[in-house]
Amino acid sequence: MSHEWTWHGGNLQAAKRRFGGSDWIDLSTGINPHPWPGAATMGFDWQRLPDPDSLAQLEAVAAACFGVDTRHVCAVPGTEIGLRLVGALIGGPARHVVPGYRTHGAMIVGSAAVEWSEIGDPASHLILANPNNPDGRIVTTGAIQALLARGDRWLLVDEAFADADPASSVAASVGNDRRLIVFRSFGKFFGLAGVRLGFVLAPETIVAALRERLGAWPLSAAAIAIGTAAYADGEWISATRRRLGNEAATLDAMLVDKGFQPVGDCPLFRLLDVNDAHGLFEHLARSAILSRPFAERPRWLRLGLPADAAARTRLAAALDAMHANG
Repeated sequence: MSHEWTWHGGNLQAAKRRFGGSDWIDLSTGINPHPWPGAATMGFDWQRLPDPDSLAQLEAVAAACFGVDTRHVCAVPGTEIGLRLVGALIGGPARHVVPGYRTHGAMIVGSAAVEWSEIGDPASHLILANPNNPDGRIVTTGAIQALLARGDRWLLVDEAFADADPASSVAASVGNDRRLIVFRSFGKFFGLAGVRLGFVLAPETIVAALRERLGAWPLSAAAIAIGTAAYADGEWISATRRRLGNEAATLDAMLVDKGFQPVGDCPLFRLLDVNDAHGLFEHLARSAILSRPFAERPRWLRLGLPADAAARTRLAAALDAMHANG
């Protein structure tokens, strides 16, 4: 299986070169297929540097959505950068929960991989995702609070997919008296990954250190304007949470009908555990449907949420063809 598809999702051009075809359906990411619509009509003044007051407004609007005081919010140009900057700030020793986001293992030099069932050693920082990627597991807020209470090291929680179900978030627990850092992503829930916008929620000392490293203009004017307007659109956010839940249930029903048992509680993606996931990946790719395989987990294939009924119908037909050829 090529590294091009097992490293991360979204490499559609490589799939087109390898498999040919046209009119591809990209199910390789966990990005909302229904993006926030306001970005398409917005204009930006590209001759001016981003205004500091506008950045502060973005952080205030986002803080209200996350349920945390604005003093604890630092906007970053994508969660990936936020994870790596925080890792460099706090250093080790550390452990990261696997399976999980690949960057978690690269955040802190020497970080050790641990299964969720094997978490121990409260003397080490702990890095985890909630909801988790790629299996969609959601850890209860009570369990995370128990982890936070165990030791004097940092608990780092990647909530990149938490906007779909805010009940799973521990963002409100961030404060100066807790060694908790939470990461939030804009692009996944709002369907605008290209904006490159994320947030670090942390004690004020960490926020100040991040701002020093990010410099005077960490975000583009477009990212600031789009993020501010989108986080303020409460009606769209509420409707989208309902829509994603309904569409995930529809996808589940179709997959069960085709003989699969989808795994995961995050509505933006589902995980399949099958005998030959790499074979299923190639079969779907020959039908111009891109999914997400994993080099280290040859039984796993992740499917993002199809954008509409036509995409679901094509996926169902491809799965029927696999059974017919099997």
